[in-house]
Amino acid sequence: MRAAIRAEVSSIEAFDAIERAHRDETLAWIDSGAELCRTHKPATPPKHLIAYFVLVDQDHVLLVDHKNAQLWLPTGGHVEPGEHPRATVVRELAEELGLELSKIPEAPLMLTVSQTVGITAGHTDVSLWYVLNGDRRVPLKFDTEEFYSVRWFHFDEAPVSRSDPHLSRFLRKLILAR
Repeated sequence: MRAAIRAEVSSIEAFDAIERAHRDETLAWIDSGAELCRTHKPATPPKHLIAYFVLVDQDHVLLVDHKNAQLWLPTGGHVEPGEHPRATVVRELAEELGLELSKIPEAPLMLTVSQTVGITAGHTDVSLWYVLNGDRRVPLKFDTEEFYSVRWFHFDEAPVSRSDPHLSRFLRKLILAR
């Protein structure tokens, strides 16, 4: 699985110097032989792989008001040991929003490395950002244990000051990729 995850990371074209540095750091981390996936909650090992899946409908993005992080975040979750990050997207989409994916997602658009905040702050998330087409008209049954609410935001109105520190960069990269 390590080779597949390395290939996934290598497939990402860096948007800027920050993403290039994150990609290089992540490839070195993968090559080091370190454990890549969380093995024990909340944060063992202290650096682990996350698969975000960002639902997008034209110029709107779905974010969740995450109870633990205390931020508006894209949906996603921890990659389980032995699991491909794209399989994480499929699993988490069903768990968090009650939606089924008809096909495996395409390669991630972005990679970020960030220190977490919130209730379980203090560890590092290496996040692969996958883009999924969404539909704002479809009612969502979200995981109320994990989220206070879910909401579609116009790209220009996304709460970037109370979100993942890389959300604004992601949105810029997404707009340019379209």
